Amino acid sequence: MTILDLRQHTGYLLAAIVVGHIILISTQVTSRTGVPVLAEVTFGVFSEVQRGTAAVVDGVQQVWHNYVALRGVRGDNSLLREELATARVQLQEQRALAERSRTLEQLLGLKDRSALSMAAADVIAAGATPEFRTVTIDKGTDGGLHRDMAVIAPGGVVGRVVMSGLHASQVQLLIDRNAAAGALIERSRAQGVVMGGDNGSLRMQYVGETADVRVGDVVITSGIDGIYPKGFVIGRVTTVQHGVGGYKLIAIAPAVDFSSLEEVMVITTPPPSRATGADRE
Repeated sequence: MTILDLRQHTGYLLAAIVVGHIILISTQVTSRTGVPVLAEVTFGVFSEVQRGTAAVVDGVQQVWHNYVALRGVRGDNSLLREELATARVQLQEQRALAERSRTLEQLLGLKDRSALSMAAADVIAAGATPEFRTVTIDKGTDGGLHRDMAVIAPGGVVGRVVMSGLHASQVQLLIDRNAAAGALIERSRAQGVVMGGDNGSLRMQYVGETADVRVGDVVITSGIDGIYPKGFVIGRVTTVQHGVGGYKLIAIAPAVDFSSLEEVMVITTPPPSRATGADRE
């Protein structure tokens, strides 16, 4: 062992002896409260350790309680979200039922205002291609439906039955390119033929250049085709232009929204015989 190591050991030993003496003296010396100084110091040190430990434990407990509470809030929020989603679905169902009831009321009102016999039907399918604008309804020969019966909606003319099975029928919409209906201008009584156009539009042909036709005029069925009863709304005139051959070019906006067609009425009353002459009204 070197002299330096010996001096270090001697110093450590001296420090230990001094601390030991201080401790012995502290056990004998009392504070003003009568408690030994050593006990008071020891209590102070350990109380600080305990206080720190308690603070840490309280912090951990607080974090845990907050976590548990947060989990509870999240669970409540999840339950509320589910209840809100359910309520929204129910609201949509109620709106759909209300809208369907409103449409059925309109159909029944249309039936009540007419002396014609009608059968209500639901649209169950639509044509697959835009070249053939048709829909399928859930009534057929078992419901008294046959070919060339007129089909209408609260808004106006829909089309005619072109094929009828036992429990379903195919309806050619008036906007089909091959569809046509005798028509007249309600205001001036000018006559022509309404035919299907492009992009779901209608056009009125064979109306003379001298006929009184204006934008906004209501176009109705004339009844001369032997299919559509007279007086049902087809649409409104949107443009009037000069054509060739002494006829006007008339575009018509359909009265029926064919993109949202759900319920229709089929006129089962046999139409009157086709008129042999022009309408004199």
